[in-house]
Amino acid sequence: MAASRGLPVPLVIVCLVLIRGYSPLPTTSGVPAMAPKTPTGDSLSTEDYRDYEGQTDAPILPDTLPPLGGTLTRCNYDPCLESQVSCAVLKAKTGCLCPGFTSQRQAPEIPNLRSVSWNGSEVVIHWCAPYSYVTAYIVTVGGKERQRFGGDRRIGGVGDIDEGSEVCVAAVNDVATSKESCEVYQPRDHSLPLKAGLIGGALGLLLLLLLAVLLCRHKRQRKQQASISMRETAETQ
Repeated sequence: MAASRGLPVPLVIVCLVLIRGYSPLPTTSGVPAMAPKTPTGDSLSTEDYRDYEGQTDAPILPDTLPPLGGTLTRCNYDPCLESQVSCAVLKAKTGCLCPGFTSQRQAPEIPNLRSVSWNGSEVVIHWCAPYSYVTAYIVTVGGKERQRFGGDRRIGGVGDIDEGSEVCVAAVNDVATSKESCEVYQPRDHSLPLKAGLIGGALGLLLLLLLAVLLCRHKRQRKQQASISMRETAETQ
């Protein structure tokens, strides 16, 4: 104490300041630390900051998740076209979306019979496939089986049938047969094309005869004019 009393007052103050400068600052205090700032200037909690820095596995909202593989589109599959690549194969190749198909362990749904018409030589039917696993299609006429087609077919001929006959098509797989889609056959007049051809031929023949008559009359007039001019020439001489 005696030594300290002998020191000058300014020297004591300088020593105290140096000692204070080299002492470590306290790591905690009663004053809360300032929260870090986001780029927008909004303060976040500790958990939010960790999320912001990507240090936690915070859940992401579903609507913020991008779809895997880019934008999903529907497969280019038309159930009314035949001999096309199945939707399952298209999905496996391109990752497109297929409509809901029933499994192989379920009975197929009903196909859609679109038309029953005469094509000039036989009755042809057109149907659309159901969204089901199908191995074949059975066509009946008047309740009796007429034809059986493969699972990739959508058009088929059933021969010549009577007017008013009920034509039906059903889908088949390894489990069961679907219900039938039916339509009554109402044929158009088969003689209309023949009549149109006969009328067209008659009109063509009449036109040819008319042209022949006009040509003959033109030749006759030219001969008459030539004979008249020759006569006039002889008289003047």
